[in-house]
This record gives sequence, C-alpha cells and structure tokens, in this order.
Amino acid sequence: MEKIKKSIWLLSAYRSDSHASWADWLVASFDTFQWYKLELPGRHFRWRIRGNPLQWLYQLPEQLPDFILATSMVDLATLKGLHPRLAGVPCVYYFHENQFAYPVSKHQVDSVEPKMVQLYGALAADKLLFNSDFNKETFLDGVEELLKKFPDNIPGGIVEVLRDKSEVLPVVISPVEGEAVKDKGSILWNHRWEYDKDPQVFCDALVELDKMNPEFKLILLGSRSKIKPEALIEIEERFADRIVVNEKVSRDTYRAYLSRAAIVVSTAIHEFQGLSMLEAVSGGAVPLVPDDLCYREQYPDECRYRAGDSKKLAEKLSRWLDVAPYPPDVSYWHSEVIINSWNELLTQWCHYKEAE
Repeated sequence: MEKIKKSIWLLSAYRSDSHASWADWLVASFDTFQWYKLELPGRHFRWRIRGNPLQWLYQLPEQLPDFILATSMVDLATLKGLHPRLAGVPCVYYFHENQFAYPVSKHQVDSVEPKMVQLYGALAADKLLFNSDFNKETFLDGVEELLKKFPDNIPGGIVEVLRDKSEVLPVVISPVEGEAVKDKGSILWNHRWEYDKDPQVFCDALVELDKMNPEFKLILLGSRSKIKPEALIEIEERFADRIVVNEKVSRDTYRAYLSRAAIVVSTAIHEFQGLSMLEAVSGGAVPLVPDDLCYREQYPDECRYRAGDSKKLAEKLSRWLDVAPYPPDVSYWHSEVIINSWNELLTQWCHYKEAE
C-alpha cells in the first residue's frame, strides 16, 4: 500500500525573484511531501501584505495540512482568524525580510501597518525562521522599539517569546561554476536598479575610480524599472565604451556572466541575505560590500568598505583592479550543505502534532 505523504501548505504572498526561487526549490527538492503552493505576484507591495487573506478567502483547500509554511508577507493572524479551522494547524513563519529594517523611499509613507502585520503574524506562528542573523536581530529590535511607542496596556515579555521561537535558516544558492581565468578588470553589478540598492553610490564611485585607475569594464545586470534611474543614465553616458553588457538577461546568460566577473560590488542600503552577491562569489568573483546589513556575517573585513562612502569604494576598487584578494568561501549557503537542515525542519513540523 502506498504511504500517504505528509502535507504542507506553502503560502507566499509576494512571488518576487528570491521568494520564487526559494519556494520552487523547496517543492522540487522535497517531493516526499505533498505540497500545496499558493502565491501572489510580486507587485503592489502594500496591497499584497495587507490584502492576501482576502485574496485567498476561497482558495484554501478543504483538507487541512500537517503544517503551514508561510512567508512574512502573509497576514497570518488575519488568515487564521478568517479560517478558525486552522487554529490547530502548526505554522512556521519565514522571514525573507522584515519591515522594521526595510528602507523607505522618498516616494513612500513610513506606515506602521506592514510592521503590525509581521508582528501579529509572528505571534500567531509556532516557529519563526530568518534567512540571516541580521534579519532576526533587526526584527526583534524593531518590535521592541515599536512596543515602546504604545501608550499603555502592552504585556511584558513579547520580544522574549518571539526570540525563543526564532532560528536562522538561510535560502540556498545554486553555486556558479567559475571560469579559471576571469575577465581582467571586470566589475559586476547584479542588483535591481532601485533606491534600496543605492546605485548612485556605485555611479559616484566609478567616477572617482576613473581618475585613479581607468582600466575597468562594467557588467551591468539586474532588473530595472521603465523609468531609468539617473545613476544608470550617468553610467551609460560616461562609460559607454567600457560596458560589456547592460540589461536583464536570461538565467543561463546571467550565470555565465557571473562565472567570468572578477569583482562584484554592492552599495545596498537594504539586504537581508544578499543572494545575488553570494551567487557571484560562488563563481569566484571577489565581493566588495558595505560594512553593514547581513554582509558583516558573510564577508571578512577586507571585503567591506564604509557604507555609503563612494570614495572609499573607489579606492578599494582601484587597488583590486591591480591585485585582488581571493574570494571568500560561501559554501555554507550551497544547497547541498543546507538541504539537510531544511529536511529536518520540514520533517519535524509535519510530525509536530504527533509529538505533542
């Protein structure tokens, strides 16, 4: 008789690139479980984080799962309130990011709503997972600061309760097989061209670098909006003769460029795990990152520069164009290393009710 598979609902309210690859990897890697994957497109962030229980109102299967794995974009508390039958189903809440440490652009309002969604979701969940220690600590610190703003009647011990059920379990990367000989002088940018990646610092650093050591080439990848950012326009105008590629390319082509790049740069003001950097480093590119965010737990001092300082970034780039250090080891984030930890977690929570 065929063994009945344990069932998992995977709820992801924002299918952006990293969220999508994580969800697809889980389903493909662990076919011993029966998955029900429910996702919403990665756009209209404010509507997604508050509206997903309404959008999914009639989409939840009748048969309950053994446990629910939901991302922190899911309004878990509201979802459970609208569906009382979920009260006894164990829930694991996965944080790709947290709204307490997410930078707000000049075009956005710093609303407390997304933070409250994640706070209530964390309280409603049985287990909290984070993709980095930076993500975990900024969430817990953010909750503590938010609670201080309440005028009265807030029970003590909330942060401690959340900390006790928190753990770090990263998203895996698929390693890139690097070329034995790198494209000399090649500098890779493989991030979104948006405010949270601060491309203007990268642009300003290139202007400075051009005065110090102009022998460089640019590999400009990553998605970009219809309205081209000023930083990219300036880079195109100033360094047109040094741009090898300047577009979002297919996945295979993307990985091919990563395998050839000598140096990969980040100027991000928001990064909770930095998958694009980890992928590039796995292919042999040397990372140059801000001394901030999740990067402090991933890369040694020599690979970091003072956050936001384009001149310091340019100075290190200039030296590295001549002699660069060896890329650090990022094998900890490879799928074959982390897969056992994910398997243990999924197995544990599928049998959670039996163990009670």
